Amino acid sequence: MKKSQNSKVKLNSFDKSFSSDVFLKKPEKYREIEQFCKETKNIITMGSNYSYAPLSLSTDSLVLDIKKFNRILYFDKKKKEITVEGGTKIYELLNFTLNYNLWIPQLPGYPYISLGGAVATNAHGKSCGLHGTIKKSVKKILLYHKTHGWLNLSEKENKEIFELTIGGLGLTGTIVSITFNLTEFIFTEFLTKKKKISSISDIVKNFNVQTKKKRHMYSWNTASDMKNFGQGFIFESTPRKNSNKISKIKAARKNTYNFPICFWNKYTIKAVNKIYFKILDSKEKETNESFTSAVFPFVGKENYFKLFGTKGFIESQLIVPNYALNDFLVELEKICKVDEPLITLLSFKIIRGDQKLIRFEGNGTCITLDLVNNQKNQRFLQKIDKLCIEYKVLPSIIKDSRLSKNIFDQCYTEAEEFREQLLKFDKNRVYQSEISHKFKL
Repeated sequence: MKKSQNSKVKLNSFDKSFSSDVFLKKPEKYREIEQFCKETKNIITMGSNYSYAPLSLSTDSLVLDIKKFNRILYFDKKKKEITVEGGTKIYELLNFTLNYNLWIPQLPGYPYISLGGAVATNAHGKSCGLHGTIKKSVKKILLYHKTHGWLNLSEKENKEIFELTIGGLGLTGTIVSITFNLTEFIFTEFLTKKKKISSISDIVKNFNVQTKKKRHMYSWNTASDMKNFGQGFIFESTPRKNSNKISKIKAARKNTYNFPICFWNKYTIKAVNKIYFKILDSKEKETNESFTSAVFPFVGKENYFKLFGTKGFIESQLIVPNYALNDFLVELEKICKVDEPLITLLSFKIIRGDQKLIRFEGNGTCITLDLVNNQKNQRFLQKIDKLCIEYKVLPSIIKDSRLSKNIFDQCYTEAEEFREQLLKFDKNRVYQSEISHKFKL
């Protein structure tokens, strides 16, 4: 039998907020998962390690890398069901299911994320206003827990643990396989319409009016020009069919390029935003987009993140309730004009869902801000934290590594319930990460 690799290696979170030597093991067989878990006190599972925050890393836990668990175990075209192992990448699933005009529509913007990781973070994509989060497509989960062994989870079996596991950040055990309910998808591309907007207030008008449209709706806005804060474009994408087939999504190319310093400053951000605005403005109001470019906008743009340099970046993602959107954006604009934070990306999309436990989900508008990681921007985001409490806004713990336990507890009203249920299930709290340490989960 070929021995599984195991070693101590240096790993980073995607936003580079956490970097450390961790003890890593790479099981290839189910019995090796059991074996490696028996040999250590604390564990955390890693899929692709694309988490912005250190969800799958810990200096005190064995990091169980399940990349080798990437097989399709079961498929039924008539029932529209598929069972895949947790290390399977999103693109591997789609390259198979799209041959049968089937998919899951709740897809984050990068196809190389593992499906186990997508379930553990309750992932969503640009269409979250229509399709919600990935929880809607999950039928069953096979979980391995060091104490409890192999567990089948679903709405009918171990329902409480099923609920804890989806969006539970890997703290209930290793997601070994997932059964998804698939959705018909007979289209091959997207028709994207754009609308130019001049200010942040246009977001409120357009998003509130058009929330019932059966389209993917999102925006790109500038935050570097305080005189024209929020100007940009709103996009509406509708799937359509043509004679072409959807091209196979290729495996990720290795990108070893690293920018030694942060490229982004107030001058470069303003210049790049101005150029990008002109490029978008020069395009037709209606354009056809390939499946990959529409669903996975970050493919081919990976160097954007590397240009933040060795200190990395901060991403703040917020769900703002519809009733509070106008007031929140007024306050956001005021703070931006005073503090002038270095925001490289400002974007909006509609999101739908019921917020439970510690899942990033809810009904409202999802706002994304990417910022340079420096003390000035840290202070700016502390002011945004206060707005989150005031307006009952939900910040993403998956994206924003600097969030404190205090803000987490005040914004996630069922955080204590999650802790109690998790402790009831796992009295020894075997599965731990840097994030679970911070939030006392």
